[in-house]
Amino acid sequence: MTAIPIDEAGRFSGYASVFDVPDDGNDVVMPGAFAKSLGKRDTKRIRMLFQHDPKEPIGRWETIREDGFGLWVEGRLVPGVPRADALRALIERRAIDGLSIGFRTVKATRRNGRRLLHEIDLWEISIVTFPMMDGARIADTDPKTAAAFAAAVSVFRT
Repeated sequence: MTAIPIDEAGRFSGYASVFDVPDDGNDVVMPGAFAKSLGKRDTKRIRMLFQHDPKEPIGRWETIREDGFGLWVEGRLVPGVPRADALRALIERRAIDGLSIGFRTVKATRRNGRRLLHEIDLWEISIVTFPMMDGARIADTDPKTAAAFAAAVSVFRT
């Protein structure tokens, strides 16, 4: 059986952000950037949106944590919400897989034309069509496939 990116209950996971990789805006999220924000704002207060639109809540984040690679997330779409139902079908068919963070910069420095984000106040994580960070993607539900996904995405590191 082939691993799928979303299960029957609408659960999916992936990396919402990857450390030490420049995004399309030349921002680089540094390891530990989310620690304070995650300490003060639990998953219930970090919204799951579609395309960063506050009028488009689509589900809930169940797990948000930093690991050695980036910001790992696990969430579930809410059945019966038309946009969430459509996204479930699109994710299942691999027609959309982007993730993106909505945040306020707390502490940053500049180096070589890039903004290094040392501390981020995380507000929301969206499913998006075109993520600013190419490695911010929904992974397959199979843990072995998800581990292979993380290894493959590591090629984006600087």
